[in-house]
Amino acid sequence: MTEISAEAVKELRERTGAGFMDCKRALVEAEGDIERAVAVLRERGLAAAAKKAGREAREGLIGSYIHTGGRVGVLIEVNCETDFVARTEEFQRLVRDLAIQVAGMAPLYVDIDRIPAADLERKKAELLADEATQKKPEAIRAQIVEGQLRKWYSQVCLYEQPFRDEERTVRELINERIATIGENIRVRRFARYALGEEL
Repeated sequence: MTEISAEAVKELRERTGAGFMDCKRALVEAEGDIERAVAVLRERGLAAAAKKAGREAREGLIGSYIHTGGRVGVLIEVNCETDFVARTEEFQRLVRDLAIQVAGMAPLYVDIDRIPAADLERKKAELLADEATQKKPEAIRAQIVEGQLRKWYSQVCLYEQPFRDEERTVRELINERIATIGENIRVRRFARYALGEEL
């Protein structure tokens, strides 16, 4: 069995936010390889998040963020299952990170499921009518539109956006927090204000 140092466990905890024993077990499973241990924790987190997804989340916080200079502001509601979790530093940090994400990346929708059908149909029609798409054989146009829609989702849906400069998406970040906090978490809604917008 591989000997796991306290420093390795500490590093993995700092990178993932997972509990001490979870980090130690992941490092044992990954034979001391921190990158593999991160992947192990991520897989476990996704499984845990899937189990908790059906649970009701009615508590939480409304967070705010005003960007330096006061030109962009965000209000965001993030729900969890209990007010106890809503008061934790980890949950509050997540709410702030999500508010900053909304301020910087300006998503229009929380999730793909919340895109109004009319907006989605309009976007599909726009992509299908595009000159570059029309030049392609008719048999593959639908696939091209689907690929372009996935790219569009990653721009306009908060959950599909890359989190800051990382490779993980906001959805993956939230799933990791579900795994470490132990409760269902979801973004219910947000509003982003930019000075002079839509005047």
